[in-house]
Amino acid sequence: MKKPTHSVALPFPVENDELMVGGTLISQLAARIGQTPFYVYDRHLISERVAHLRWHLPREVRLHYAIKANPMPAVVQHLATLVDGFDLASMGEMQVALDTTIPAAKISIAGPGKSRHELSCAIAAGVTINMESEFEMETIAALAATLQVRPRVAIRVNPDFELKSSGMKMGGGPKQFGVDAERVPAMLKRLGELDLDFIGFHIYSGSQNLRPDAIIEAQQKTFELAYRLAGHAPSPVRKLNIGGGFGIPYFPGDESLDIAPVGVHLTQRLPEVKQRLPHAEVIIELGRYLVGEAGLYVCRVIDRKISRGQVFLVTDGGLHHHLAASGNFGQVIRKNYPVVIANKMNPSHTETASVVGPLCTPLDLLADKMELAPAEVGDFVAILQSGAYGLTASPLRFLSHPAPLEALV
Repeated sequence: MKKPTHSVALPFPVENDELMVGGTLISQLAARIGQTPFYVYDRHLISERVAHLRWHLPREVRLHYAIKANPMPAVVQHLATLVDGFDLASMGEMQVALDTTIPAAKISIAGPGKSRHELSCAIAAGVTINMESEFEMETIAALAATLQVRPRVAIRVNPDFELKSSGMKMGGGPKQFGVDAERVPAMLKRLGELDLDFIGFHIYSGSQNLRPDAIIEAQQKTFELAYRLAGHAPSPVRKLNIGGGFGIPYFPGDESLDIAPVGVHLTQRLPEVKQRLPHAEVIIELGRYLVGEAGLYVCRVIDRKISRGQVFLVTDGGLHHHLAASGNFGQVIRKNYPVVIANKMNPSHTETASVVGPLCTPLDLLADKMELAPAEVGDFVAILQSGAYGLTASPLRFLSHPAPLEALV
């Protein structure tokens, strides 16, 4: 039985049967980079995606990039010219962010287990710390007293609702992220007794969502929760990060998110937000939606094997470079990412083949029985939708194979 085909649109042009990225053929990119496998990101597609968002979202909404989606310094530097701020998940990401033109006042850091060292560095840098617990708040206050700095802080709230149909639920129910909404009023009371500069709330309920109605519902609930909590705050809310959750299509049957209704909803709600939270800047935080569709993972066929009638294309890439494509990054049921033979884009016929890597484990599967152009040794395999949670979300040291390179073109 054939696997269902993908409906994901190909954002890259094709010339002479070969995929192009940033105006360069895949084969030329491989020669320029000097090896396979590699990740390549198209700066023009990233810019187009930001422009698409700016067109549909209200002008007053601030757009932040969640660096964890793709922390490659060149990508972050490019986005620094396009977005209004950065959101971080580690000190390593903070160092990348502070090397850009985005000022520290427009950078925030989140995460449930920040070390004292990370907190000290964040305080000294002047970035906003999204506090994830009462203990972390007390720790920040003690460190700030030693450093003689008044840090900017926000409370990351674990809401009493979730983003329905999200690929990964970040709020609602018991979570390691943020402070349960019902505990926040007491935390705000204590915060008013400390020498901390309270600026607002970070309310993130889920990610990877393709349903505008679900995103709109979560945003409505987020605003209502922010109104309730603001009544307990020691000072006016100046920033309200309502998260993101915007997804991209990965698998057969997925359809691209229509953000137009989301933009219309925000345009309708902002006057009320301005009235009830007059000092608040509304922030949308996005990662994969900005960069995911602009990236490819490219590897080369190094062997073609037929085992009991099944074709296996053995490549020099694998799950150690692209864990998500292997199905081992949170998928309950394994599904294929969109995969193409990048130098045979217009084949006269196809064959059913599986793409595997060089690792000595059956988990090293990049495509399972897909309809692909007939490939031979030396051909290029490209995995689409690879601009987010690719290289840095993969077990690079697994079985001690070489790491891939990255390029922004």
